[in-house]
Amino acid sequence: MEVTMALFITKRLLMALATVLVVAVLAFMLVHAMPGSPGAVSLGAGATQEAIDEVNQRLGWNDPLFAQFFTWLGSALQGDLGVSLIDGRSVSADLASRLPVTASLAAGATVLSAVLGIALGVTAAVRGGLLDQVIGGFVGLLVALPAFWVGVLFVYLFAVQSSVFPATGYVPFEVSPQDWAMSLALPVITLAVGGAAFIARQTRASMLEALQQEHIRTLRATATPTWKILYIHALRYASLPIVAGIALQFIGLFGGSVIAEQLFAMPGLGQAVQTSVSTHDAPAVQGVVVIATVVVVAVNLVLELATKFLDPKLRAS
Repeated sequence: MEVTMALFITKRLLMALATVLVVAVLAFMLVHAMPGSPGAVSLGAGATQEAIDEVNQRLGWNDPLFAQFFTWLGSALQGDLGVSLIDGRSVSADLASRLPVTASLAAGATVLSAVLGIALGVTAAVRGGLLDQVIGGFVGLLVALPAFWVGVLFVYLFAVQSSVFPATGYVPFEVSPQDWAMSLALPVITLAVGGAAFIARQTRASMLEALQQEHIRTLRATATPTWKILYIHALRYASLPIVAGIALQFIGLFGGSVIAEQLFAMPGLGQAVQTSVSTHDAPAVQGVVVIATVVVVAVNLVLELATKFLDPKLRAS
């Protein structure tokens, strides 16, 4: 079993590294397909061709593509993703300061949506009847609400009218944990609304299937407490699609947080992508794509390991 698990983890790690490498190559090619050279972007429209050529030569833009890529890859493996063509800042340092913002948003929204979604889904599946219909209608309403509209509504109610939460901005955790939590409250709730509805539907369907299993019916015929049957045996049986849904939720929120970051003026990766693409800042674009890919691949790897752990059939295979 240990050897099988070690081989499984090794195989998945190699596939994850291959995925990151392929995306890095594609990002590199995409950057070179963008209009304008690094010299033209960094010096602006008024620069002379001689000055542009000098910058391009200094940055190695005229070298063969494979040489440029392996030079970038060697630096990237040492934590150096180059410098911004716009402000000259280190891309690695800039992304390191932005990553906690997006990670906090995605993780907070994922946890909140998982708690709400599982609670709603389990309640609907177990209680059934009118309560199931009411929860189904409520979940359908949450799915139909656009995230941008929800965010604007929350800002109006809880920032403009009542001043409970700040409307915009982000406070780092190390500066003030309380202000950090307050600054994340509205964007996290905004992102969690749609996710909770998705997980609630997934949980309800999985729990209904779990409650029909033979071993659950056997437990109900014994003196086993109801809470133990529902939240240990049934929920564990139903957990595979729920865990997959939560992981996909995190990936979607990590990549799609740009709406919340723009609406609440938060300096995260989504905002960095928009800025770097609009200014043709090639090193920044390349760095954001690679970092986002590493996070998504890592989450997928954890999801596969969790699935392997939760499913006895997969563990034995």
